[in-house]
Amino acid sequence: MQVVKEYVQRWYESGLDPDEYICHGKKQGNFVEIEEAKTGLRRTVLTFCTNDVLGLTQSKAVQQAAINAILDYGTSNSSTSVLSGRIDLHRQLEDEISAFKHLNHTQLFLNAWMAMQALMDAFCHLAIPVPGFQHTRETLILTDVLNHGCIVSAIANSGTRSGKLFGHSPRVRVRAYRHCDMEDLARKLQRYARPGDRIMVVSDAVFSMDGDLAPLPEMIDILANNYEGSVLVMDEAHATGAIGATGRGIYEHFGILPQDVIERGVIPLIMTTFSKFGASVGAAISTHVAELKPLLDVSPTSIGTCSLAPPLTAAALESIRQVRQHPEIVQRLQENTRYMRSRLIEHDFEAIGETNVVPVILPNDVNPKHFARQLISEHGIWVSPIWFIAKPRLRLTANALHTKEEIDRMISAMTAVREATYKTTISA
Repeated sequence: MQVVKEYVQRWYESGLDPDEYICHGKKQGNFVEIEEAKTGLRRTVLTFCTNDVLGLTQSKAVQQAAINAILDYGTSNSSTSVLSGRIDLHRQLEDEISAFKHLNHTQLFLNAWMAMQALMDAFCHLAIPVPGFQHTRETLILTDVLNHGCIVSAIANSGTRSGKLFGHSPRVRVRAYRHCDMEDLARKLQRYARPGDRIMVVSDAVFSMDGDLAPLPEMIDILANNYEGSVLVMDEAHATGAIGATGRGIYEHFGILPQDVIERGVIPLIMTTFSKFGASVGAAISTHVAELKPLLDVSPTSIGTCSLAPPLTAAALESIRQVRQHPEIVQRLQENTRYMRSRLIEHDFEAIGETNVVPVILPNDVNPKHFARQLISEHGIWVSPIWFIAKPRLRLTANALHTKEEIDRMISAMTAVREATYKTTISA
Protein backbone atom coordinates (compact mmCIF):
# COMPACT_ATOMS: atom_id res chain seq x y z
CA MET A 1 0.00 0.00 0.00
CA GLN A 2 3.01 2.29 0.15
CA VAL A 3 2.60 3.23 -3.49
CA VAL A 4 -1.03 4.14 -2.84
CA LYS A 5 -0.10 6.30 0.14
CA GLU A 6 2.61 8.14 -1.77
CA TYR A 7 0.37 8.66 -4.78
CA VAL A 8 -2.54 10.06 -2.78
CA GLN A 9 -0.22 12.37 -0.85
CA ARG A 10 1.11 13.78 -4.12
CA TRP A 11 -2.45 13.90 -5.47
CA TYR A 12 -3.51 16.15 -2.56
CA GLU A 13 -0.37 18.27 -2.85
CA SER A 14 -1.12 18.85 -6.53
CA GLY A 15 -4.66 20.05 -5.78
CA LEU A 16 -6.27 17.38 -7.94
CA ASP A 17 -8.56 16.03 -5.22
CA PRO A 18 -12.23 17.07 -5.47
CA ASP A 19 -13.87 19.20 -2.80
CA GLU A 20 -16.26 17.08 -0.73
CA TYR A 21 -19.67 18.33 0.39
CA ILE A 22 -22.24 16.46 2.44
CA CYS A 23 -25.94 17.20 1.95
CA HIS A 24 -28.20 17.48 5.00
CA GLY A 25 -31.94 16.98 4.95
CA LYS A 26 -34.15 17.19 1.91
CA LYS A 27 -33.96 19.84 -0.78
CA GLN A 28 -36.50 22.63 -0.95
CA GLY A 29 -36.76 23.16 -4.67
CA ASN A 30 -33.14 23.73 -5.63
CA PHE A 31 -31.99 24.87 -2.20
CA VAL A 32 -30.04 22.39 -0.11
CA GLU A 33 -28.00 22.57 3.10
CA ILE A 34 -24.47 21.29 2.56
CA GLU A 35 -21.51 20.72 4.86
CA GLU A 36 -17.93 21.26 3.80
CA ALA A 37 -16.31 17.95 4.73
CA LYS A 38 -12.89 19.41 5.60
CA THR A 39 -14.10 22.20 7.87
CA GLY A 40 -17.59 21.18 8.96
CA LEU A 41 -18.91 24.56 7.77
CA ARG A 42 -22.59 24.35 6.79
CA ARG A 43 -24.49 26.65 4.47
CA THR A 44 -27.61 26.64 2.33
CA VAL A 45 -26.87 26.87 -1.37
CA LEU A 46 -28.73 27.08 -4.66
CA THR A 47 -27.71 24.07 -6.71
CA PHE A 48 -27.03 23.84 -10.43
CA CYS A 49 -25.23 20.51 -10.26
CA THR A 50 -27.99 17.97 -9.66
CA ASN A 51 -28.94 15.39 -12.30
CA ASP A 52 -32.50 15.32 -10.92
CA VAL A 53 -33.51 17.03 -14.15
CA LEU A 54 -37.27 16.93 -13.66
CA GLY A 55 -37.23 17.43 -9.89
CA LEU A 56 -39.09 14.16 -9.34
CA THR A 57 -37.09 13.18 -6.27
CA GLN A 58 -39.30 15.75 -4.54
CA SER A 59 -42.56 14.50 -6.08
CA LYS A 60 -45.02 13.33 -3.42
CA ALA A 61 -46.34 10.67 -5.80
CA VAL A 62 -42.87 9.27 -6.42
CA GLN A 63 -41.97 9.33 -2.74
CA GLN A 64 -45.20 7.58 -1.77
CA ALA A 65 -44.67 4.91 -4.43
CA ALA A 66 -41.27 4.10 -2.93
CA ILE A 67 -42.74 3.97 0.59
CA ASN A 68 -45.58 1.69 -0.54
CA ALA A 69 -43.10 -0.65 -2.22
CA ILE A 70 -41.16 -1.04 1.01
CA LEU A 71 -44.36 -1.86 2.86
CA ASP A 72 -45.46 -4.33 0.17
CA TYR A 73 -42.14 -5.99 -0.77
CA GLY A 74 -39.58 -5.01 1.87
CA THR A 75 -36.36 -3.08 1.33
CA SER A 76 -34.60 -5.67 -0.87
CA ASN A 77 -35.37 -8.63 -3.08
CA SER A 78 -32.25 -10.39 -1.71
CA SER A 79 -31.75 -12.44 -4.87
CA THR A 80 -31.15 -12.23 -8.59
CA SER A 81 -34.15 -11.88 -10.86
CA VAL A 82 -33.44 -15.15 -12.67
CA LEU A 83 -33.50 -17.13 -9.42
CA SER A 84 -36.00 -15.74 -6.92
CA GLY A 85 -35.66 -11.94 -6.92
CA ARG A 86 -38.10 -10.93 -9.64
CA ILE A 87 -41.17 -9.03 -8.46
CA ASP A 88 -44.21 -7.69 -10.28
CA LEU A 89 -42.86 -4.13 -10.04
CA HIS A 90 -40.00 -5.18 -12.30
CA ARG A 91 -42.43 -6.37 -14.96
CA GLN A 92 -44.47 -3.18 -14.67
CA LEU A 93 -41.39 -0.98 -15.02
CA GLU A 94 -40.12 -2.94 -18.01
CA ASP A 95 -43.53 -2.65 -19.68
CA GLU A 96 -43.65 1.12 -19.07
CA ILE A 97 -40.16 1.62 -20.51
CA SER A 98 -40.95 -0.54 -23.52
CA ALA A 99 -44.04 1.55 -24.26
CA PHE A 100 -42.14 4.79 -23.70
CA LYS A 101 -39.27 3.81 -25.98
CA HIS A 102 -41.38 2.00 -28.61
CA LEU A 103 -39.38 -1.23 -28.22
CA ASN A 104 -41.22 -4.29 -26.97
CA HIS A 105 -38.67 -6.00 -24.72
CA THR A 106 -36.81 -4.45 -21.77
CA GLN A 107 -34.40 -5.87 -19.19
CA LEU A 108 -33.56 -4.10 -15.90
CA PHE A 109 -30.12 -3.70 -14.30
CA LEU A 110 -28.71 -2.16 -11.14
CA ASN A 111 -26.81 0.52 -13.05
CA ALA A 112 -25.56 1.57 -16.49
CA TRP A 113 -22.13 0.01 -16.06
CA MET A 114 -23.68 -3.40 -15.48
CA ALA A 115 -26.18 -2.92 -18.30
CA MET A 116 -23.48 -2.16 -20.85
CA GLN A 117 -21.28 -5.04 -19.72
CA ALA A 118 -24.28 -7.39 -19.84
CA LEU A 119 -24.98 -6.24 -23.39
CA MET A 120 -21.42 -7.03 -24.47
CA ASP A 121 -21.63 -10.44 -22.84
CA ALA A 122 -25.00 -11.23 -24.38
CA PHE A 123 -24.30 -9.93 -27.89
CA CYS A 124 -20.65 -10.87 -28.34
CA HIS A 125 -20.47 -14.10 -26.36
CA LEU A 126 -24.08 -15.32 -26.00
CA ALA A 127 -24.56 -17.31 -22.78
CA ILE A 128 -23.50 -20.95 -22.30
CA PRO A 129 -22.48 -23.67 -24.78
CA VAL A 130 -25.59 -25.10 -26.46
CA PRO A 131 -25.42 -28.56 -28.08
CA GLY A 132 -25.51 -28.32 -31.85
CA PHE A 133 -24.84 -24.56 -32.00
CA GLN A 134 -21.49 -23.06 -32.95
CA HIS A 135 -20.80 -19.33 -32.72
CA THR A 136 -18.19 -18.41 -35.35
CA ARG A 137 -18.75 -14.78 -36.38
CA GLU A 138 -16.46 -12.03 -35.06
CA THR A 139 -17.83 -8.76 -33.71
CA LEU A 140 -16.70 -5.27 -34.75
CA ILE A 141 -17.62 -2.46 -32.33
CA LEU A 142 -17.37 1.23 -33.30
CA THR A 143 -17.46 3.73 -30.40
CA ASP A 144 -17.40 7.53 -30.17
CA VAL A 145 -14.17 8.68 -28.48
CA LEU A 146 -16.16 10.75 -25.95
CA ASN A 147 -18.57 8.01 -24.90
CA HIS A 148 -19.35 7.64 -21.20
CA GLY A 149 -17.11 5.55 -18.97
CA CYS A 150 -19.71 2.78 -18.71
CA ILE A 151 -19.42 2.22 -22.46
CA VAL A 152 -15.63 2.50 -22.44
CA SER A 153 -15.35 -0.02 -19.61
CA ALA A 154 -17.73 -2.47 -21.25
CA ILE A 155 -16.05 -2.43 -24.66
CA ALA A 156 -12.60 -2.60 -23.06
CA ASN A 157 -13.69 -5.92 -21.56
CA SER A 158 -15.76 -7.06 -24.51
CA GLY A 159 -13.19 -9.56 -25.71
CA THR A 160 -13.96 -11.98 -22.89
CA ARG A 161 -17.26 -12.85 -21.31
CA SER A 162 -17.51 -11.50 -17.73
CA GLY A 163 -16.46 -13.98 -15.13
CA LYS A 164 -14.35 -16.00 -17.59
CA LEU A 165 -10.62 -15.31 -17.63
CA PHE A 166 -10.23 -17.12 -20.94
CA GLY A 167 -13.00 -16.92 -23.51
CA HIS A 168 -13.70 -19.29 -26.38
CA SER A 169 -15.95 -16.99 -28.42
CA PRO A 170 -14.85 -15.45 -31.72
CA ARG A 171 -12.72 -12.34 -31.49
CA VAL A 172 -14.18 -8.90 -30.69
CA ARG A 173 -12.48 -5.95 -32.40
CA VAL A 174 -13.02 -2.39 -31.12
CA ARG A 175 -12.32 0.82 -33.02
CA ALA A 176 -13.00 4.43 -31.99
CA TYR A 177 -14.20 7.20 -34.30
CA ARG A 178 -13.78 10.93 -33.80
CA HIS A 179 -16.45 12.66 -31.74
CA CYS A 180 -19.71 12.87 -33.71
CA ASP A 181 -17.69 12.74 -36.95
CA MET A 182 -19.80 10.71 -39.35
CA GLU A 183 -17.23 10.86 -42.14
CA ASP A 184 -14.75 9.22 -39.78
CA LEU A 185 -17.32 6.63 -38.70
CA ALA A 186 -17.98 5.73 -42.34
CA ARG A 187 -14.22 5.52 -43.05
CA LYS A 188 -13.59 3.29 -40.04
CA LEU A 189 -16.43 0.97 -40.98
CA GLN A 190 -15.20 0.72 -44.55
CA ARG A 191 -11.64 0.07 -43.36
CA TYR A 192 -12.30 -2.46 -40.61
CA ALA A 193 -15.56 -4.25 -41.41
CA ARG A 194 -15.10 -7.72 -42.88
CA PRO A 195 -17.61 -10.02 -44.55
CA GLY A 196 -19.51 -11.93 -41.90
CA ASP A 197 -18.78 -9.44 -39.09
CA ARG A 198 -21.47 -8.70 -36.56
CA ILE A 199 -21.34 -4.89 -36.41
CA MET A 200 -22.28 -2.73 -33.43
CA VAL A 201 -22.07 1.07 -33.25
CA VAL A 202 -22.48 2.52 -29.77
CA SER A 203 -22.84 6.16 -28.70
CA ASP A 204 -24.09 8.44 -25.98
CA ALA A 205 -27.28 10.18 -27.08
CA VAL A 206 -26.40 13.25 -25.00
CA PHE A 207 -22.72 13.51 -24.11
CA SER A 208 -22.37 14.03 -20.38
CA MET A 209 -19.36 16.37 -20.45
CA ASP A 210 -20.05 18.35 -23.63
CA GLY A 211 -23.86 18.50 -23.57
CA ASP A 212 -24.14 17.85 -27.31
CA LEU A 213 -26.16 15.28 -29.26
CA ALA A 214 -25.19 12.26 -31.32
CA PRO A 215 -26.06 12.80 -35.03
CA LEU A 216 -28.59 9.97 -35.01
CA PRO A 217 -30.07 10.44 -38.53
CA GLU A 218 -26.63 10.31 -40.15
CA MET A 219 -25.65 7.27 -38.09
CA ILE A 220 -28.78 5.46 -39.24
CA ASP A 221 -28.12 6.35 -42.88
CA ILE A 222 -24.56 5.03 -42.79
CA LEU A 223 -25.61 1.71 -41.29
CA ALA A 224 -28.83 1.24 -43.26
CA ASN A 225 -27.20 2.01 -46.61
CA ASN A 226 -24.14 -0.17 -46.16
CA TYR A 227 -24.36 -2.57 -43.21
CA GLU A 228 -27.74 -4.25 -43.05
CA GLY A 229 -28.33 -6.16 -39.82
CA SER A 230 -25.96 -3.98 -37.80
CA VAL A 231 -26.80 -2.91 -34.24
CA LEU A 232 -27.06 0.74 -33.14
CA VAL A 233 -26.84 1.30 -29.38
CA MET A 234 -27.92 4.63 -27.89
CA ASP A 235 -27.06 5.39 -24.25
CA GLU A 236 -29.94 7.71 -23.29
CA ALA A 237 -28.87 8.37 -19.71
CA HIS A 238 -28.97 12.15 -20.23
CA ALA A 239 -31.60 12.06 -22.98
CA THR A 240 -34.60 10.35 -21.40
CA GLY A 241 -36.90 12.91 -19.81
CA ALA A 242 -34.76 15.74 -21.17
CA ILE A 243 -35.03 15.85 -24.96
CA GLY A 244 -37.87 15.18 -27.36
CA ALA A 245 -41.27 16.87 -27.10
CA THR A 246 -42.45 14.44 -24.43
CA GLY A 247 -39.06 13.40 -23.05
CA ARG A 248 -38.78 10.13 -24.95
CA GLY A 249 -35.19 10.87 -25.93
CA ILE A 250 -33.07 11.21 -29.03
CA TYR A 251 -35.35 9.31 -31.42
CA GLU A 252 -38.25 11.62 -30.59
CA HIS A 253 -35.94 14.65 -30.76
CA PHE A 254 -35.15 13.85 -34.39
CA GLY A 255 -38.71 12.78 -35.24
CA ILE A 256 -37.75 9.13 -35.75
CA LEU A 257 -39.42 5.98 -34.46
CA PRO A 258 -37.33 2.87 -33.72
CA GLN A 259 -39.65 1.01 -36.08
CA ASP A 260 -38.47 3.28 -38.91
CA VAL A 261 -34.92 2.13 -38.25
CA ILE A 262 -35.92 -1.53 -38.00
CA GLU A 263 -37.63 -1.31 -41.38
CA ARG A 264 -34.37 -0.02 -42.86
CA GLY A 265 -32.49 -3.08 -41.65
CA VAL A 266 -30.81 -1.63 -38.55
CA ILE A 267 -31.35 -3.04 -35.05
CA PRO A 268 -31.88 -0.25 -32.47
CA LEU A 269 -31.02 -0.81 -28.82
CA ILE A 270 -31.70 1.87 -26.19
CA MET A 271 -30.27 2.08 -22.69
CA THR A 272 -32.38 4.06 -20.22
CA THR A 273 -31.14 5.04 -16.77
CA PHE A 274 -33.16 6.21 -13.78
CA SER A 275 -30.69 8.43 -11.93
CA LYS A 276 -31.50 11.53 -13.98
CA PHE A 277 -35.19 11.74 -14.89
CA GLY A 278 -36.28 8.75 -12.80
CA ALA A 279 -35.68 9.89 -9.19
CA SER A 280 -33.96 6.59 -8.52
CA VAL A 281 -31.03 4.48 -9.69
CA GLY A 282 -30.79 1.59 -12.12
CA ALA A 283 -30.82 1.06 -15.86
CA ALA A 284 -32.60 -0.84 -18.61
CA ILE A 285 -31.90 -2.02 -22.14
CA SER A 286 -34.78 -2.09 -24.62
CA THR A 287 -34.95 -4.01 -27.89
CA HIS A 288 -37.44 -5.37 -30.40
CA VAL A 289 -35.54 -8.68 -30.49
CA ALA A 290 -37.27 -10.95 -27.99
CA GLU A 291 -34.38 -13.44 -27.98
CA LEU A 292 -31.92 -10.87 -26.58
CA LYS A 293 -33.78 -10.42 -23.28
CA PRO A 294 -33.13 -13.92 -21.81
CA LEU A 295 -29.43 -13.58 -22.64
CA LEU A 296 -29.30 -10.23 -20.82
CA ASP A 297 -31.09 -11.84 -17.87
CA VAL A 298 -28.49 -14.61 -17.48
CA SER A 299 -25.43 -12.45 -18.15
CA PRO A 300 -22.87 -12.57 -15.31
CA THR A 301 -23.72 -9.02 -14.26
CA SER A 302 -27.38 -10.00 -13.85
CA ILE A 303 -27.14 -13.47 -12.39
CA GLY A 304 -24.36 -12.50 -9.99
CA THR A 305 -26.14 -9.57 -8.29
CA CYS A 306 -29.42 -8.76 -6.57
CA SER A 307 -32.23 -7.40 -8.69
CA LEU A 308 -33.30 -3.75 -8.46
CA ALA A 309 -34.67 -3.08 -4.96
CA PRO A 310 -38.44 -2.53 -4.58
CA PRO A 311 -38.38 1.17 -3.54
CA LEU A 312 -35.94 2.03 -6.34
CA THR A 313 -38.08 0.16 -8.87
CA ALA A 314 -41.26 1.84 -7.65
CA ALA A 315 -39.69 5.32 -7.74
CA ALA A 316 -38.52 4.82 -11.33
CA LEU A 317 -41.90 3.35 -12.30
CA GLU A 318 -43.86 6.28 -10.87
CA SER A 319 -41.39 8.75 -12.40
CA ILE A 320 -41.89 7.43 -15.91
CA ARG A 321 -45.65 7.51 -15.36
CA GLN A 322 -45.39 11.12 -14.23
CA VAL A 323 -43.46 12.01 -17.38
CA ARG A 324 -46.02 10.29 -19.59
CA GLN A 325 -48.95 11.96 -17.80
CA HIS A 326 -47.35 15.41 -17.45
CA PRO A 327 -45.18 16.25 -20.48
CA GLU A 328 -45.31 19.88 -19.35
CA ILE A 329 -42.52 19.17 -16.84
CA VAL A 330 -40.29 18.18 -19.75
CA GLN A 331 -41.25 21.40 -21.52
CA ARG A 332 -40.34 23.42 -18.40
CA LEU A 333 -36.93 21.79 -18.36
CA GLN A 334 -36.39 22.65 -22.01
CA GLU A 335 -37.56 26.24 -21.46
CA ASN A 336 -35.14 26.61 -18.53
CA THR A 337 -32.35 25.15 -20.65
CA ARG A 338 -32.93 27.69 -23.40
CA TYR A 339 -33.11 30.54 -20.90
CA MET A 340 -29.94 29.50 -19.07
CA ARG A 341 -27.98 29.12 -22.28
CA SER A 342 -29.19 32.45 -23.68
CA ARG A 343 -28.28 34.30 -20.46
CA LEU A 344 -24.80 32.75 -20.37
CA ILE A 345 -24.19 33.80 -23.97
CA GLU A 346 -25.47 37.32 -23.23
CA HIS A 347 -22.81 37.56 -20.53
CA ASP A 348 -20.04 36.28 -22.80
CA PHE A 349 -19.61 32.87 -21.23
CA GLU A 350 -18.54 30.07 -23.56
CA ALA A 351 -21.42 27.62 -23.09
CA ILE A 352 -21.04 24.63 -25.38
CA GLY A 353 -23.51 21.89 -26.35
CA GLU A 354 -27.25 22.22 -26.75
CA THR A 355 -28.95 20.31 -23.91
CA ASN A 356 -29.67 20.85 -20.21
CA VAL A 357 -26.10 19.72 -19.54
CA VAL A 358 -24.39 23.09 -19.92
CA PRO A 359 -20.58 23.05 -19.90
CA VAL A 360 -18.97 26.48 -19.51
CA ILE A 361 -15.39 26.51 -20.78
CA LEU A 362 -13.01 28.68 -18.76
CA PRO A 363 -9.67 30.21 -19.81
CA ASN A 364 -6.70 27.87 -19.36
CA ASP A 365 -5.27 29.96 -16.54
CA VAL A 366 -8.48 29.82 -14.46
CA ASN A 367 -8.82 26.86 -12.10
CA PRO A 368 -12.42 25.58 -12.24
CA LYS A 369 -12.21 24.25 -8.69
CA HIS A 370 -11.22 27.67 -7.34
CA PHE A 371 -13.94 29.34 -9.42
CA ALA A 372 -16.57 26.95 -8.02
CA ARG A 373 -15.32 27.47 -4.45
CA GLN A 374 -15.85 31.20 -4.81
CA LEU A 375 -19.34 30.67 -6.16
CA ILE A 376 -20.24 28.65 -3.07
CA SER A 377 -18.45 30.67 -0.41
CA GLU A 378 -19.30 34.16 -1.68
CA HIS A 379 -22.61 33.68 -3.49
CA GLY A 380 -24.16 30.42 -2.29
CA ILE A 381 -24.22 28.90 -5.80
CA TRP A 382 -23.24 25.25 -6.20
CA VAL A 383 -21.92 24.06 -9.59
CA SER A 384 -19.65 21.19 -10.63
CA PRO A 385 -16.05 22.04 -11.52
CA ILE A 386 -14.38 19.69 -13.99
CA TRP A 387 -10.59 19.80 -14.11
CA PHE A 388 -9.16 16.33 -14.57
CA ILE A 389 -11.51 14.25 -16.77
CA ALA A 390 -12.08 16.79 -19.56
CA LYS A 391 -10.96 20.23 -20.71
CA PRO A 392 -11.29 22.56 -17.65
CA ARG A 393 -14.86 23.77 -17.32
CA LEU A 394 -17.82 24.33 -15.07
CA ARG A 395 -20.62 21.84 -15.61
CA LEU A 396 -24.05 23.35 -15.00
CA THR A 397 -27.31 21.44 -15.21
CA ALA A 398 -30.68 23.07 -15.72
CA ASN A 399 -33.74 21.35 -14.27
CA ALA A 400 -37.49 21.74 -14.38
CA LEU A 401 -37.67 23.33 -10.90
CA HIS A 402 -35.37 26.25 -11.63
CA THR A 403 -36.96 29.67 -11.89
CA LYS A 404 -35.74 32.49 -14.10
CA GLU A 405 -34.89 34.41 -10.93
CA GLU A 406 -32.66 31.57 -9.74
CA ILE A 407 -30.94 31.35 -13.11
CA ASP A 408 -30.40 35.12 -13.11
CA ARG A 409 -28.92 34.88 -9.62
CA MET A 410 -26.47 32.22 -10.86
CA ILE A 411 -25.51 34.35 -13.87
CA SER A 412 -24.86 37.37 -11.63
CA ALA A 413 -22.73 35.28 -9.30
CA MET A 414 -20.68 33.81 -12.15
CA THR A 415 -20.15 37.25 -13.64
CA ALA A 416 -18.96 38.62 -10.29
CA VAL A 417 -16.56 35.73 -9.71
CA ARG A 418 -15.24 36.01 -13.26
CA GLU A 419 -14.49 39.71 -12.82
CA ALA A 420 -12.74 39.11 -9.50
CA THR A 421 -10.84 36.10 -10.81
CA TYR A 422 -9.70 37.74 -14.04
CA LYS A 423 -8.55 40.87 -12.17
CA THR A 424 -6.51 38.65 -9.85
CA THR A 425 -5.08 36.72 -12.79
CA ILE A 426 -4.16 39.90 -14.69
CA SER A 427 -2.59 41.48 -11.57
CA ALA A 428 -0.52 38.37 -10.96
